[in-house]
Amino acid sequence: MAIARLHGGPLDGQLLPLEDETLDQLIAPYGEGQILYRREGAPENTGPHDGPTTADFHYAGSTEDINPDSDGRDE
Repeated sequence: MAIARLHGGPLDGQLLPLEDETLDQLIAPYGEGQILYRREGAPENTGPHDGPTTADFHYAGSTEDINPDSDGRDE
């Protein structure tokens, strides 16, 4: 199993398990819509003894506007 490192967007800094190491993009539910992260660069730690394979994914957009205060409680 591989690990996706997410950069930018609402999931910045999160690590997600990747069952398929060949994925070029991740689509995840977020609020009422979905968010998209795309792979950038080659996978790291691909050897048998250097830990889990990791891949960087960078925020590419969302299907809905992302509003971290959608219910107005932060005002």
